[in-house]
Amino acid sequence: MHPRKSLPAKLTALTLCLSAAAARANDADLNIPAFDQVKFDGLWGITGMQLMYLGIVMCAIGTLFGLVQYFQTRALPVHKSMAGVSRMIWGTCKTYLFQQGKFLAVLWLLIGSCIFVYFKILENKPMGDVAVILAASVLGILGSYGVAWFGIRINTTANSRTAFAALTGNTTNTVGIPLRSGMSVGLLLVCVELFFMICILVCLPRTLVGPCFIGFAIGESLGASVLRICGGIFTKIADIGSDLMKIVFKLPEDDPKNPGVIADCTGDNAGDSVGPTADGFETYGVTGVALIAFLALALANNATACATLIIWLFTMRALMIATSLVSYFINEAITRSLYRGKKDFNFEDPLTHLVWITSAVSIAVTFAASYLLLAHQTGMDPNLWWVLSAIISCGTVAGAVIPEFTKVFTSTNSEHVKEITTCSKNGRASLNILSGFVAGNFSAFWMGFAILSLMFCACLFATYSGSPVVALMPAQFKFAGPIFAFGLVAFGFLGMGPVTIAVDSYGPVTDNAQSVYELSRIEAQPNIRHEIETKFGFTPDFENAKHLLEKNDGAGNTFKATAKPVLIGTAVVGATTMVFGIIMLLQGMYDAQVASGLPGPFKPVIEALSIVQPEIIFGLLMGGAVIYWFTGASCQAVVTGAYRAVVYIQEHMKLDATTASEKDSREVVRICTVYAQKGMWNIFIVIFCMALALAFFNPYFFIGYLVAIAFFGLFQAIFMANAGGAWDNAKKIVEVDLHQKGTDLHAATVVGDTVGDPFKDTSSVALNPVIKFTTLFGLLAVEIAVTIPSQALKTLIGGFFLAVALVFIYRSFYSMRIPQENLRAEEVMMPAPAAAKGTLDRGLTKTATSGSVGTISVATGQND
Repeated sequence: MHPRKSLPAKLTALTLCLSAAAARANDADLNIPAFDQVKFDGLWGITGMQLMYLGIVMCAIGTLFGLVQYFQTRALPVHKSMAGVSRMIWGTCKTYLFQQGKFLAVLWLLIGSCIFVYFKILENKPMGDVAVILAASVLGILGSYGVAWFGIRINTTANSRTAFAALTGNTTNTVGIPLRSGMSVGLLLVCVELFFMICILVCLPRTLVGPCFIGFAIGESLGASVLRICGGIFTKIADIGSDLMKIVFKLPEDDPKNPGVIADCTGDNAGDSVGPTADGFETYGVTGVALIAFLALALANNATACATLIIWLFTMRALMIATSLVSYFINEAITRSLYRGKKDFNFEDPLTHLVWITSAVSIAVTFAASYLLLAHQTGMDPNLWWVLSAIISCGTVAGAVIPEFTKVFTSTNSEHVKEITTCSKNGRASLNILSGFVAGNFSAFWMGFAILSLMFCACLFATYSGSPVVALMPAQFKFAGPIFAFGLVAFGFLGMGPVTIAVDSYGPVTDNAQSVYELSRIEAQPNIRHEIETKFGFTPDFENAKHLLEKNDGAGNTFKATAKPVLIGTAVVGATTMVFGIIMLLQGMYDAQVASGLPGPFKPVIEALSIVQPEIIFGLLMGGAVIYWFTGASCQAVVTGAYRAVVYIQEHMKLDATTASEKDSREVVRICTVYAQKGMWNIFIVIFCMALALAFFNPYFFIGYLVAIAFFGLFQAIFMANAGGAWDNAKKIVEVDLHQKGTDLHAATVVGDTVGDPFKDTSSVALNPVIKFTTLFGLLAVEIAVTIPSQALKTLIGGFFLAVALVFIYRSFYSMRIPQENLRAEEVMMPAPAAAKGTLDRGLTKTATSGSVGTISVATGQND
């Protein structure tokens, strides 16, 4: 009756079944329900689409606030010498941004080609649709790049205004200007990201929303990865090159004769402004995409609930703008009330108050808005509103608690940091470094424990007997309740997002302000006291100004450290939600295989993900190995670039000059840029090829790899970020509290700081976008892989990409390695920093540096 099918016919049938399953189950074809059919009884029948339009209005208000703050900051009083330094720093930053823009365009070609292959060749979508998806990926890159541009522009305006405000002795303005600058960046970032996502949801055909979300998220993830990693390498090359001159030449902080100072100022913005801003933009976008993907896949058969919850999420995001604004103004009033007229106070206090005020306001608004949106909805569990609010609040509390844990290990008031300073007194650099390692390791435990505790609380809300979250999940995905809860915790982490970015952006402004003060040489300006009294109406206090700026920089260091664990925690918690997309895809493939009645390669997903399966163990090992390679590769780029910069600066330092020549300063900037891009090129190719290769080998192996990337990355990042922050502020204690600049104690803490520099500002911070890019791009890679029926062909493709990755892993060390030198005994000891001609004539090495980018030739004359 049913003749036996031939093997080719069976394979054809199985391929068609799996392709149909992929079309139903994959993330790139999310079925987003219509919003205009959803009405909210608790809000007088307003529709979901109307709420989305109100969200756009809220975005416009937040964007307007950010722009107004920029113009108000630019209008603040500043001396022309300081404004001139700011313009010079902005000029080098602008050159850096143009270089990174070109670099991004090249890397997009790789990502764009994968998107084209999947959607056009494998999915056979119309060329017009593919063009829109590609445009969405470009929009994601431009979003990351654009907010980074704005962030660096307002920060380079605020730095000189902060420096000048310190001359007045007005402590509240010295704190308020960088905080205002940070709030404008944070609000603009969230508003632009939310505007783009709402436009994708409401303006595009529903068949294109899912693919465009994936394209948009991949684009912003690419932009954040490049800007974060390149910026981190650039800034630490410059910082180390500049800082070591303090020891070699006994120079003061930011001495104008040091050619590395301008590069250091540029790096402060490239690493601590551009990177975090792009990273924050991507974090909000990718977390949102992950939750939308989860709801669209898990609630595919409950369109009303799916649409209601997506609208609820976007309403929460829009309200985050309002809560941040309200909290900022409340905090500003409290700060002026408490500290107006005071000559000295703890500069960390206003930032701490802002974080806690925003957390409390956000939690209150979350419960109130959830009640209005969900409590009276037909077909929704009446308890769902408070359970979801409680879960999100776990993340919001984490956003306030984690900075407190961070300060325990990194603040200038921290006992751990003071211990590092004490160790440095008699143990010099050796015990300084060891005690920093101790602080970093302890911090990883306590912060990991805090994240675990809050995730556990969220899990209890999602899984207790009778929980509406469990009831919401379809029968085949009852296990997904905790995963949804983890995604909401990540969402809650970002519930006070503009404030998190604001306190992070505070740091580069305060760091630059100190540099602007020294580079302007304002104290040496002729008749400067009379000029300031006549033109600005106050008598400058130079000594107190320097003290305020150094103390403010210490507060900036602390809060730069607090934002890093929040962002990395978001990446890890959110990654669990994105991995669920792969799990659902594989489950769909298995169901189709069973329905076809034919044997195939797919296993029951829960069984295949068991820890006893060798693929999972192999994946965990591979992910851990890649995290440690990445740490080494990013630090190697800093080491090699810093070596080149140090050699150049030493040979071109003119001790008898007042300021370094513009040519020498630009050359140091160029060296930093070249090695940042060299390091980034190696790193990106490896991360890109690993995601493709491992997904083609085995999807379950790849899931193990993603889990390891997330959790190894979490603890490596926290350890490195907090150890680096502790070393940095130990140096600040010596400089500000002990007034021991130029001493052996100071030299020991400078050495510790140079070790911590790539820890806190290169490797640790870059792990956040690496985790998200790997997980997000991995979704697309798995979807490409499962559409190919031949395992032999997939193994061949995976083997090719793995071979490419291994080549660049090899290159990341061996082609970046500092060449060996044959030193004579008398050359090992560096001569005293006194040069007859005013320049350092080193016997250490002879440097010949060509003028074209990419052909720096040092020590051996070879091209790197």
